[in-house]
Amino acid sequence: MRNPRISFHGAAGAVTGSCFRLETDAGVILIDCGMFQGSKTEKELNYRPFPFEPRQIDAVVLTHAHIDHSGLLPKLVKHGFSGSIHLTHATADLAEIMLLDSAHIQEIEVRQFNRRAAKRSRRPVTPIYDEIDVRRTLEQLKPERYGRWFKVLDGARGRFWNAGHMLGSASLELEVQRAEGQVQRFLFSGDIGPDFKLLHPDPEGPTDVDYLVCESTYGDRDRDDVKPALRRQILSREVRDAIKPSGALIIPSFAVERAQELLSDLGQLMTEGELPRIPVYLDSPLATRATRVFAHHARELERGATFLQSLEAHNLHFSESVEQSKALDRVRDFHIVIAASGMCEAGRIRHRLKNWLWREEATVLIVGYQAKGTLGRFLLEGAQNVRIQGEDIAVRARIRSIDQYSGHADRTELIDWIKARLPVRKGLFLVHGEENAIIELAESAGRLVDPQTVITPVLDSTYELTEEGAVIQTEGIKPRLSPEQVAHLDWHNDVTKLILDINDQLRAATDERSRGVLIRKLRRVLEAETP
Repeated sequence: MRNPRISFHGAAGAVTGSCFRLETDAGVILIDCGMFQGSKTEKELNYRPFPFEPRQIDAVVLTHAHIDHSGLLPKLVKHGFSGSIHLTHATADLAEIMLLDSAHIQEIEVRQFNRRAAKRSRRPVTPIYDEIDVRRTLEQLKPERYGRWFKVLDGARGRFWNAGHMLGSASLELEVQRAEGQVQRFLFSGDIGPDFKLLHPDPEGPTDVDYLVCESTYGDRDRDDVKPALRRQILSREVRDAIKPSGALIIPSFAVERAQELLSDLGQLMTEGELPRIPVYLDSPLATRATRVFAHHARELERGATFLQSLEAHNLHFSESVEQSKALDRVRDFHIVIAASGMCEAGRIRHRLKNWLWREEATVLIVGYQAKGTLGRFLLEGAQNVRIQGEDIAVRARIRSIDQYSGHADRTELIDWIKARLPVRKGLFLVHGEENAIIELAESAGRLVDPQTVITPVLDSTYELTEEGAVIQTEGIKPRLSPEQVAHLDWHNDVTKLILDINDQLRAATDERSRGVLIRKLRRVLEAETP
């Protein structure tokens, strides 16, 4: 029997694109198949061919429904994968609405891109996949229950453990048969939720595994312990500070989980009289459909009754149609808008920001992780000007953030979770984190296990999993991007910043003559660089 091999085709030195390929004698198993977000260089990977042959994948196991874990499943099916996709029941319900929404967004964005491309004599592009591909993917879903072993392949079985990250999220325990009745045991963390996670119990997991693949999103930071009452108090303060006549509080939010948490807390604060009955608009068809899924699974949620009560509030409005969304531009009194996407990369939040960022009476409240290179990250880091849909927008709105709604465990919580899984006998792979987060978590984890067994893979790296431990493979391995290109700003970001800086200088010039001098200097530089 040959040794298993594991390859990291996403979420390696970054937080998006989760995709781990495990080659065993039982067959080839893919754990997650997510979309890349961040810089254009990374997002272009979504359009490029997979670094493996989809037809050679025998089974897929999905840890949860977030697009950075599930978003390329229809592409996998489109290009030949025909096996089962194992996931929890709630994840199956959420994956249906999220993948259909993803196909719809691609259709709209590709249409807009091709319209601009035609004006510039550029080649048109096609969507990564369409609704037909999603429908075919849904036919291959195989829901499984938490805590029960299920057959992945002949010679490989899996079991889901609650990960505490979102509705349906799971860590995957995987056992693969080896020679002479031996079993090799793996644990894939998925995304691990924090303590005191609204709506969900604390994460769980087995002990005594050979290899653990663990997320590292917040491996470099610790949050203050915030219990539900204090979290609501922090939210209440931010809302009160944002209240201005003719103003708005704009909250970019992940459509699934974060939006429902905010609705639950805002509803409770208003019911208890901590906040006035402010109009709240959920401006996301996906979030609206996800809210219905959450209501359907309310019995599985902690404080599910409180969540259901929040949905009955008369001041809560769901903007599903385009016309309803556009009508929000005409709302005059102070109101709250929750809109996707959470990192401000797509969806209706971009229109909301385009309409409000330049207004001093607006507040933008960031409530989730913002990957490097995303619009949300630029706002969080204090950008004075941004570009949205090709237009320069001055940032005059208040930009605020709260970390108490994070869906990810912090450093101490991750270390505690790893400690509860011990012994980890042969290797601990740290993934799904940016460079600093992984480095700091590796240092802390090295006090729990042999530091030599703590591994930080890069994109498309492959390891042979021997009896002695993991051995990196180099022969025939061609990474699609270098580590320096992953989770870093690229030339597209540099060009955008340059254009914004040029426009700032031109606006700051005192007269036409000064502007003309600047333009001529820039043109001379360009001409000097032209071959």
